[in-house]
Amino acid sequence: MPPHRRAYRPTVMGTRGAVASAHPLASMAGVETLLAGGNAVDAAVAVGSTLNVVEPFMSGIGGIGLMLVSRRGGERHVLDFIGTAPRAADPTRCTEEEQAAGPKSCATPGNLGGWLTAHRRFGRLPLAKVLEPAIGHAERGVPLTFKNVEFFTGARETLRRSREAERLYWPNGGPRAGAVVTYKDLATTLRQVVEGGLEVFYRGPIARAIARAVQEAGGWLTEEDLAAFAATWRQPVSITYRGAEVCSMPPPFSAFQMLQTLNVMEGFDLRGWGHNSVDYLHHLIEAIKLASADRLAYAYSDATPIAGLLSKAYAASQRARIDPKRAAVSEGERFDPRRLPGQIAEGHPARFEHEQTTHFACADAEGTVVSVTQTLGAPFGSGFAVPGTGIVLNNILKWADRDPTSANVLRPGRKAGSMMSPTQVFRDSAFRLSIGTPGSYGILQTQPQMLLNVLDFDMNVQEAIEVPRVRAYRDRLVDAESRIDDPVRAALAERGHNINVLPDWSWVVGGGQGIARDPDSGALMAGADPRRDGYAVAI
Repeated sequence: MPPHRRAYRPTVMGTRGAVASAHPLASMAGVETLLAGGNAVDAAVAVGSTLNVVEPFMSGIGGIGLMLVSRRGGERHVLDFIGTAPRAADPTRCTEEEQAAGPKSCATPGNLGGWLTAHRRFGRLPLAKVLEPAIGHAERGVPLTFKNVEFFTGARETLRRSREAERLYWPNGGPRAGAVVTYKDLATTLRQVVEGGLEVFYRGPIARAIARAVQEAGGWLTEEDLAAFAATWRQPVSITYRGAEVCSMPPPFSAFQMLQTLNVMEGFDLRGWGHNSVDYLHHLIEAIKLASADRLAYAYSDATPIAGLLSKAYAASQRARIDPKRAAVSEGERFDPRRLPGQIAEGHPARFEHEQTTHFACADAEGTVVSVTQTLGAPFGSGFAVPGTGIVLNNILKWADRDPTSANVLRPGRKAGSMMSPTQVFRDSAFRLSIGTPGSYGILQTQPQMLLNVLDFDMNVQEAIEVPRVRAYRDRLVDAESRIDDPVRAALAERGHNINVLPDWSWVVGGGQGIARDPDSGALMAGADPRRDGYAVAI
C-alpha cells in the first residue's frame, strides 16, 4: 500500500497560498511571488514564465494557453490567449510534415499576451517583480532533471529543424541530468518585456525578429499577424455534477467533451461498482467514446450547440447508447475520413438545445484561484527557434486538419481546435477544487478521471492525481497503466477492449496538478503528478 492512503506523496497543505506546477522551481517561483505580497494572478505569471526556463519543451512565450480565474464573491473569468493561424496559412501550400513542425507549423504566439493581460487586470506587483524568478533562473542557470533529459532526447529530431534550437537545447555531448543550463537570450527578451510590455513583443523589435526569422525560413507568420493578436476574456461554461458546479472552457474549445463525459457518468452507480473496477472503466471508456464523437462533429462549427451538448436530457439519451457488456468502435481522438464498420456516430444535441501542454494552479489567502493550461503543441513545438531571442515557436497548426471535409480544417485566421481544459469545481458558490492536465487529446480523458476520483470516490487531490488511468483511441484500443489490476484488464479485454499496457506511471495519460480548499477550515491542499516533474508547494 502507498504510504499516504492511495498516494505515494503527501498532500501539501497551507493557509496563505498554494501552487502546483510541473516543476519544483516553477512552483517555488509562484510561492516566492505570494510571499513578496503578490496575489494568485501574480503567482501564475511567475509560474508560467518560469516554466519557459525549467520545462522549455512544454510551454513558453512562443506558445498558447487558456486561464480560468475565480475570485471571492462569485467572479469567474476565462482568458483565451490562443493565437490564430497566420493570414497566409494554406494547407495546399505545405506538406503534412511541414504542418507538423518547422516554420510553417506555428500559430501566433499567445502566452506572453495572456500573462500580461491577466496581470494588467488583476495583478498587484510590478511586472518586473513578477518576471524576476524566470529572468533569474534563465541567467543563473537551472539543472536539467532526469525527466528533462527524457523529453530533450525524445525531441532530438524536432530540435534538428533549426540550428538555433540545437544551439539552445542540445549542448555538446547532449543533455545530461544534473548539468546546469542557461538561457541568456530568453532573459534578455524578458527584460525587454519588462521595459516595453506587450508592445515590444507584438509590435516592436521582438515581433520584427520573429517575423523576419519565420519569413526567411519559408514560414507564414508576419508582423501583421503578431500585431493583430489580443487575448480575449470569456465566460466559462459549467454543469452540475452530484450537487457540485464544474466550470471549464467555453466553445470554440473542446472542454465540453469532458463535461459531457461527466454528465453521462452521473447516471451510473460509480461507488457501487468501485474505483477502477471493470464496470466502472468499461462505462467510462464508452462515455468517452460518445463524447469524443460529438467533439469531432460539433467543436469546430461556427455555432456549437453547447446547451444541447451539456443538457441532462441529452446525457440520458447518450447513456442509453452504451452496451454494458461490449466495447463500441470509436473514430478515435482525431478526425479520420475513413469510417470503421460499426463506428460510433455523433448524437443529436440540437434536439436538446432548450432543456477545452502543461498545467498549473495558484491560490492565495484572499480567495483568488488561477488555473492555467499552456502549450507549445508538442515537445519543443515547431522546433524553430528565433535567433537572439531564446524563443521556440509552437506547432499549433499541426492540430488543424488538412482534409477539406473536416470541420477543423486549417484556414487563415482560425484557431486550431484546443483540448486544454483548466477546470474548477464549486459547491454553494464556494471554490472547492482546481484541477487540470497536459496531454493533447488525452486531456479530455484524464480530466474527468481525476474529477470523478474526487467527486465520487472521496479522494484528496494528491490521490486523485496519482491513481492509475486509462486512455481510449481509435477502434477499441485502450491504454491502461499497469497498476490497474490484471483481472480488471483481462475482463475489459473480454468485453472487446484492445488493452495496451503502459508502465506503472506513464506521461501518456497526462500530468495533473491541482489545488483544493477545505470547506470548513479554508486550508489549501495541493497535489502534483509524479508522472512528470510535478511539484506542489504551500505556505
